[in-house]
Amino acid sequence: MIDFSNIIAVYGPKLVLAIFILLVGTFAINLLIKAAKKGMERSDVDPNLRPFLYTLIRVLLRILLVLAVLGTMGVQMTSFIAIIGSAGLAIGLALSGTLQNFAGGVIILLFKPFKVGHVIKAQGFLGTVKEIQIFNTLVLTNDNHEVIIPNGGLSTNTVENFSAQERRRIIWTFGIGYGDSVQKAREVLTDVLATEELIIADEPPFIQVAELGDSSVNLTVRVWVKQEDYWPVHFNINEKVYEAFNEHGLNIPFPQMDVHLHKN
Repeated sequence: MIDFSNIIAVYGPKLVLAIFILLVGTFAINLLIKAAKKGMERSDVDPNLRPFLYTLIRVLLRILLVLAVLGTMGVQMTSFIAIIGSAGLAIGLALSGTLQNFAGGVIILLFKPFKVGHVIKAQGFLGTVKEIQIFNTLVLTNDNHEVIIPNGGLSTNTVENFSAQERRRIIWTFGIGYGDSVQKAREVLTDVLATEELIIADEPPFIQVAELGDSSVNLTVRVWVKQEDYWPVHFNINEKVYEAFNEHGLNIPFPQMDVHLHKN
């Protein structure tokens, strides 16, 4: 006959203690989650990352709580932990690519190598970051194509961020013909640049002969502008230089080939 009094005497206190730990632990977990939410809001953690971090903290704390309750009840935890570890390993191997993208998304959202609205070049694509998701990043190219780039590659490979700094340097190469005056070309370029108000005035333009090419003397021109002014200034100066060179009689050479025919 089963001796219930003995079972109650042995397991009763353990059960009461386990229930107490479960109730107190649940209350403590809720307090920790609330504190974590306030901390993330104060530290300006990316809103896309917050739900994941809340869930991760809650799941980990509840697993620890369950293990503590089972240990209080006298359950041997060694085998239980080994089963959980084996299951986790199997799931990790099956979802290795997905987990890599997931980890990449967490890294990007935490360390913020780029943000929504930044212009980046990565994985062979150049465009504006439209959205950073937990697994992928959406990039909108200049011709309005939406590119979905896995975060795993973005977090481990080179990303060129064109919007990280407030200023950006524009570099042109303008060619003049052999026989044209370099000094005159420099003066014309200086006058053209002076007409562009979007060029930052506290950084003097750089104008120097960069190369003696096959058919032209090439001058390098460098100026600084704000990020948002890069393309307007780039295209505007191209047009103004073309018109100014023509007006001042400076030749803009183009590649050409002379063919000589010999008669026997």
